[in-house]
Amino acid sequence: MAARLKETYDKEVFNALKDRFQYKNVMEVPRLTKVTINMGLGEAKENAKVLESAVEEIGLISGQRPVVTKAKKSIANFKVRQGMPVGAKVTLRGDNMYVFVDKLFNISLPRVRDFKGVSRNSFDGRGNYSMGLKEQLIFPEINYDDVDTIKGMNIVFTTTAKTDEEAQALLELLGMPFEKQQ
Repeated sequence: MAARLKETYDKEVFNALKDRFQYKNVMEVPRLTKVTINMGLGEAKENAKVLESAVEEIGLISGQRPVVTKAKKSIANFKVRQGMPVGAKVTLRGDNMYVFVDKLFNISLPRVRDFKGVSRNSFDGRGNYSMGLKEQLIFPEINYDDVDTIKGMNIVFTTTAKTDEEAQALLELLGMPFEKQQ
């Protein structure tokens, strides 16, 4: 089963971007290359169950098993030693990526309380967009009764766009709910 959002990109978004920015070569048209979901867990150094539940939850959310990230350096003030598990991340590409993005834009983000849209100021200058979520409970796969602690996560959308304007147009056409401009 092909991803619904991938078909939308191929049929509508691709041509809309090509016409709007007047690309001479079809390879210049921006596209989404990967989506990275990262959950940093400082409390994992004291409680191993927190890391296990985070790995399980990210796996449910993304449909792919996450990688446990380890500390690169020892930091005495935070009582962290090199090699200690400090988080979990998963990188989505292809159909898995489009299924996750479709679910995020159309189901999960509208479930956020008092949601007015995501910020337009989170682009990095090279056409990539980062956003943070305060809780994992907005995803329908997470059962509220099974959650021991509320954990936030960062989601990074990596595109082939050269500028932030092109990346914003791409994400907007894919359905990202940006906040209204004044």
